[in-house]
Amino acid sequence: MASTPSIFLLNVNGQIESAEFPEFDELYCKYCFVYGHDWAPTLGVEEGISQITSKNQSIQPNLVWNFPFEITFKSTNPYGWPQIVVSVYGPDVFGNDVVRGYGAVHLPFTSGSWLTGRRPEFTDPKVVAQGEGREVTRVRSQGFVTLTFSVVTKDLKKLGYNNTATNFQSTPIVPNP
Repeated sequence: MASTPSIFLLNVNGQIESAEFPEFDELYCKYCFVYGHDWAPTLGVEEGISQITSKNQSIQPNLVWNFPFEITFKSTNPYGWPQIVVSVYGPDVFGNDVVRGYGAVHLPFTSGSWLTGRRPEFTDPKVVAQGEGREVTRVRSQGFVTLTFSVVTKDLKKLGYNNTATNFQSTPIVPNP
């Protein structure tokens, strides 16, 4: 007789495809995952840093990374569903790397995200995915990043959670004023 599962799995693979930052060039990105206490990564990489990319002025002004990621989580409930935090960096007029934008999005809920940010830089970029302490932060939109996701879940229905397929559209992340 089959036993009832006590956990479910979430596997996500995708890529940080490209970005549009009209005022900036020669940018790279970093990503990390933020998740609740009941979640644990079981396979994959929790954070990464891409190569530097430049705009091709003659064809299209996008910055293309095609930076892949893959991770598998296990959990007992959906509270604290994982988010990916993306931070974009590039040189200032003195050649120092400075942050050009931050963004966070829940993994299976949307395929794109507005990046917002302004100096000074957060010491912990995971603060973008948290509500506490952000009420004193002022931000402005400087561009956006396109991410694609492929999501596979296992045993959600067996634990009583409905994961019916739904069409989702890109939704900008609006920072707390």
